[in-house]
Amino acid sequence: MTTKLMEYFNKSPRIGVLSTADKSGHVDSGIFGSPRMTDEKTVIMGLSNNRTLANLQQNPHAVYLIIEPGTALTDWKGIRVYLVALQIATSGKDLDAFKSQIAEVIGKEAADMIVALVTFEVTGVRPIVDMGQGWEQSI
Repeated sequence: MTTKLMEYFNKSPRIGVLSTADKSGHVDSGIFGSPRMTDEKTVIMGLSNNRTLANLQQNPHAVYLIIEPGTALTDWKGIRVYLVALQIATSGKDLDAFKSQIAEVIGKEAADMIVALVTFEVTGVRPIVDMGQGWEQSI
């Protein structure tokens, strides 16, 4: 992956949709603005005790979709980032540090809702409308 992907992924403000599935294949999607790329292959995000966390504990595969609407479908920008959860930390210094950063940015109440820090590996990237152009042309 490239620095261009990191810059686009971490652009703010932005909202994306994280889709996960449980071990039976039941799918869920949630809106999240918090995932961050920490390097060209790693994404981290904090989660509360919700369906997304439960799904990732059963099935580590996920897709994060970032969308920027345009006037016509061909003008829309965005990417699909394929992820695999490598670690789900429910305690420890990394989770504590993440919660401290969240408390500074959006407040203690939001930080207190976080019960896990998920570390993902980026396994693939595709454009939102894939016409064979590659993801780089879609941002």
